Amino acid sequence: MGPKTRSCVPHGVELCAGASRHRVRPWRLSLVTGAVLQAISPAAGAADSAESVASRSPASLARLSIEELSEIEISSVSKRPERLADAAASVYVITREDIRRCGATTLPEVLRLAPNLQVARSSSNGYAISARGFNDDNANKLLVMIDGRTVYTPLHSGVFWDVQDVFIGDIERIEVVSGPGGTLWGANAVNGVINVITLSAKDTVGTLAAAIAGSQERGLAARHGVALGDDGAVRVYAKSFRFDHHKRANGTDINDAWNREQAGFRADWGKASNWTLQGDIYQGDAQALSRPQRNTSGANLIARWSREYEDKSGLQFQAYFDTYKRRQEGFFTEDLDTIDIDAQHHFQLGSAHEIVWGGGMREQRDKTSAAASFAFSPAESKLTLANLFAQDTWTIQPRTKLTLGLKLEDNSYTGLEYQPNVRIAWKPDGQALLWAAVSRAVRTPSRLDRGLLVFAPPGAPSLLGGPDFKSERLTAYELGYRGQPRSDLSYSVSTFVHVYDRLRSVEPNGSGNFVLGNGVRARTEGIEAWGGYQVHEGWRVNAGLLLQHQSFSFAPDSQATGTASGNSNDPKHQFTLRSSWSLPRDMSLDLALRSVAALPSPAVPGYTTLDAQLAWPIRKNLELSFSGFNLLGRHAEFGAAPARAEYERSFALRLLWAL
Repeated sequence: MGPKTRSCVPHGVELCAGASRHRVRPWRLSLVTGAVLQAISPAAGAADSAESVASRSPASLARLSIEELSEIEISSVSKRPERLADAAASVYVITREDIRRCGATTLPEVLRLAPNLQVARSSSNGYAISARGFNDDNANKLLVMIDGRTVYTPLHSGVFWDVQDVFIGDIERIEVVSGPGGTLWGANAVNGVINVITLSAKDTVGTLAAAIAGSQERGLAARHGVALGDDGAVRVYAKSFRFDHHKRANGTDINDAWNREQAGFRADWGKASNWTLQGDIYQGDAQALSRPQRNTSGANLIARWSREYEDKSGLQFQAYFDTYKRRQEGFFTEDLDTIDIDAQHHFQLGSAHEIVWGGGMREQRDKTSAAASFAFSPAESKLTLANLFAQDTWTIQPRTKLTLGLKLEDNSYTGLEYQPNVRIAWKPDGQALLWAAVSRAVRTPSRLDRGLLVFAPPGAPSLLGGPDFKSERLTAYELGYRGQPRSDLSYSVSTFVHVYDRLRSVEPNGSGNFVLGNGVRARTEGIEAWGGYQVHEGWRVNAGLLLQHQSFSFAPDSQATGTASGNSNDPKHQFTLRSSWSLPRDMSLDLALRSVAALPSPAVPGYTTLDAQLAWPIRKNLELSFSGFNLLGRHAEFGAAPARAEYERSFALRLLWAL
């Protein structure tokens, strides 16, 4: 039996009372997959109401040239330091200077700077973020890390953005890799990896305070760092913010206001060896439409040791503990504790081979309570994940490198999974790189896939997690070119074909109910392109373009009817353009234009919007900035009408004081 139908990614399933079949509605979420998770989480953006101004003034912050940007060292592509210009992947680096100049006050808003990401806001505290399609409020094919700490939840394999926050002024860079990274980073690194890396405490000695007041947000933040002898430093910080309600198209409040408080520290010391100890503690409250108020709290602690040796080898050991709680009393609660330990080693074998290998263990203990309409069975679970990986970068000749890698990963649901990777890179000259890759990645089952229970009224079918739900699989084919033909011009172009198998579907179980199965196939094809041009010393322009096409079908053995669903709602294209001016008296003016095509299901009209920021260092240690967002007028970005939020013009004034 061939494919039954194709579609542009409808968004949910409607269960019909008394029926023995189901049908998919392209605009309605109903008691399944993302609908359940939307009920318990808004995928809220990790906010930072003051930190985007909590950095040095334009006069004291180095401005990287196009040439210097290509020399930035990254680690997300090969798990070892390498120049951005040599990375054989579609990788974009958001620099500290980019973050300072964009005016964004939340981590999701900062991620809009990456042209290879799809970022859509669904409410004041909700975001849908993905790479290469499959975007959703609970997107489950993107791996996010903060200083080496993996922040996805085993509940649905996505990210609860409202419990992931950083002091944005302390971010050194954000490495955004689009395309599979399973060989090095494991399950859930299917469509991409976001790696947030903060500055060493040694680079943040001094006192800093910031305040923001705007039409949509208010906040305060402070940080203090001190040196510890000749080879160490420690910093502590505290912050608090509030975001107001947004409105629907009819002008009524959507009741999605939220506030959050967080504090933390980081200590770094050592010369021959580097030691890091850091942690955070937070709590927040958010309104959630017609549901009870949501309370979140948690903490994390990371310890890391690393050393680089003279023979170009290096070792790293890391361990972290992460705990969080979600409370919507009388509706849903969840507690999650994570313990993770990993180690890695890189070295040179002869003159031609660069080896990186390592492994780790993770244990996650999860406890939930039942809601009125759904639950997870069992209510408590313990999930373990063990992995071992190795990757060899072989210099075949001075201009050609072949990379071979494999990760073996054992999980509590499906046992052993393997994720191989083959990449080849050729440098026709010192200013260009041509690369190609074939990779396999998997998304392992989540609690939702295996243990979901959706309660139905008498006579109506129920929906159950699939006891035999398997890992979703991706085979990816990529081809890319990165070049810098002139010292003032650089660009990157990547094409990709992603072939997916065993995606989530809703299958009849023969007894009048439905179970989650692996009956959907998909194919995504696209182009990612971006570049930067230094018009003159004080003016730089950056542009990005993403084009993609998706198709879906049922597998021959699927019993599902209706339209194949990929739990996805993506634009066919998006375009970004940023202009950064350095003005006299160390003032700066930045403009960011963003154009996003319409979303198919639920339907959201396409939009074009403009953000701007003017920064002025009033005195040596005092900076004032004024930002405007959505300057071209109100628009929606995600969700079904008429309940979805729309975002209108907003303004913010920030004041930064540093010693």
